[in-house]
Parts: sequence; structure tokens; C-alpha cells
Amino acid sequence: VAEAVTATMSGNHKTGIKGSSPDTSGANDTIAQVNDNNFSVSLSETTDGGTTISSSFMLMNENSTPGDLDAGFSLTFTDGSKLDLLNAGNASDSHDISVPASAGSEGLTVATTANAPTGLNFATASTVYGVEYHTAADFMMDGLKMSASYSTDTGAAAVASARVDGHFAVGATYVTTAGDSTVTIGAGYSEAENSKTGTALTSDEGGMHVGISAVTGDLTVAVAYADGDSVENDGTGDSSGSVQNDGEFLAAGVKYVSGDMTFNVGMKSGESKDSDTTGTAGTTVDSYDETSASVSYAVASGVTAYLGYTTQDVDDEGAAVAASSGSSWYIGANMSF
Repeated sequence: VAEAVTATMSGNHKTGIKGSSPDTSGANDTIAQVNDNNFSVSLSETTDGGTTISSSFMLMNENSTPGDLDAGFSLTFTDGSKLDLLNAGNASDSHDISVPASAGSEGLTVATTANAPTGLNFATASTVYGVEYHTAADFMMDGLKMSASYSTDTGAAAVASARVDGHFAVGATYVTTAGDSTVTIGAGYSEAENSKTGTALTSDEGGMHVGISAVTGDLTVAVAYADGDSVENDGTGDSSGSVQNDGEFLAAGVKYVSGDMTFNVGMKSGESKDSDTTGTAGTTVDSYDETSASVSYAVASGVTAYLGYTTQDVDDEGAAVAASSGSSWYIGANMSF
């Protein structure tokens, strides 16, 4: 097509069977089919001055119908730096360390009233009306890359449920070598302002995370920690269900690649105290503990088979949530292009 930008397509078709065994008394073990299908189109073109303009959209995602259509634009400059415009994201979240865990799609649904963190980015809220700037590699020193992001609100009146008005965040990743190992350190800090009608929030959302991973040949070992405050809408607490949540999260994992097979083992642990009403500090603990493992096998180019197993324990206000605790397994395959 004349005057057309460069377009590339990618996606995957992942399907399998998940079995779940909750701790709920009298509950039956269940088996269900799991699908995760995605088809993405990436668009890019380079100006005469060397700046690359890019964007993307997702045509279909079974877990998010009708698809991801809210991507903004990215400008990549000749020095390797990049500026994301609209729906840019949170710079702290951009520098999370990837910690190995099961590569399968197993797991039990966590009750909405249990607000213990289940991931590093629980306190990295932002709005789509923002920008994020990424430095080029080797910024100020070899191996360092940094990001900063900012977003604002729509200007609409606050409603009963707590919402994010804007955020500011910074993040950094540093890569170096130690003997035969490649070591990556990632860290970030984020602050977000919130508003709602009625009782004002006693604290806004924000927090920090730090992590480190080491790759030695086919072996990867990683650990990461996050601490901060988030605002959750869980259907309880004040009339809107908005609660303030003081939490922390720890993850550790190991991955080993042997030929066409990959072995993953990981653990996650999160704790928090959520308020019963906005402005009242929590006194009892919500907790989330997970241990997972998986084996994957590269059957052919772009085709991978998975076998995964996970156990998890969830507490809400110091009491076990039986429906969210127990074990789960997964067997399936993914075809990507």
C-alpha cells in the first residue's frame, strides 16, 4: 500500500486443562479448559530525522473482549531513548525484576476481600493520561537505564469509589557481570494521588520495589521485594468498597534450561493490613502464600508444552479463606507466531 507504515503481526494460541482442589469443606475438585488467545498488530515508521514513531493494537484477547485498543504512541530517538505518549504506564513498574515461577496457567481465584499483595506492582497506580521517558542504555554509566513517568486525571468530579487522579514514578535497571554470571538489579518508586467523595483518604497510594537476578549459563536465580500502600475496591469497608491497604511482598524463584526443557520453581508471599473503613487503620493481617513449579518442553518451533502445579494459602483478616486455598495443576500447550 502506497504511503503505508510498516506493520508486523504476532500472537499466540494457548489452551489446556486446569484442575483445582480448594480446601473448602465438601467442595468438589474441578477441571476446566483454559484459553488465552491473542493477535496483535505493531505499527512503526521512521522520520527523515531518524525518530521512530510506533504504536500497536490487539485484535482479540479472550480474557479482555474485544481486545486491547488503548495503546498510545512511542517515539524512539536516534540516541536510543524513548518517549511513550498516552497510556504510557508507570516507570516503577517498568523496572520490575522478573522472578521465575510456574509457566503454567493453574491457580485458585483469590477472594476480593483478601487484599494481600500477589505481585510486585501492587502500588504502581497511574492513569492513561500520561507520559513515560526511557533513557538510552548505558545512561551516565555502563549498564544503567532509567525511566520517569507522570500522569494526570480527566478533570471530572470525584465519585463515591476511590480513583487515581495522577501519579509520578521513577525506576532504574542496572546490568553488570560477576564472574560467569550476568547480574541485573531493578528498582522503582511510585506515588499516586487519589480522591473520592465523602471521607478523604488518610494516605495516597505509593511504594517501592527492588529486585536482583543472576544468570549463570542455563541457570537463573532471582529475588524481589516490594513495600507500599495501595487503594483497593473490594466490595466491603465503606459504602463504596474502597479500602486503604498497607502491604509488602516477597518473591523468589529459580529457572533451569536443559536442551528443549525448562524447569521453573518459585515462591511468593504477601502480607497487608487493610482498613475496614476509609480512614481507619487495619489491625489484622491478610496474607497470600504460593509455591509453584512447572516443566515446559519445546515441541517444535513456536510450539511449547507445559505441565504446572501450584499450592496457595490465603487469609483474610487473620482467618483462612478455604475457597482461595488449596492446590491446582495445569497441562497444555502454546503456539506463538
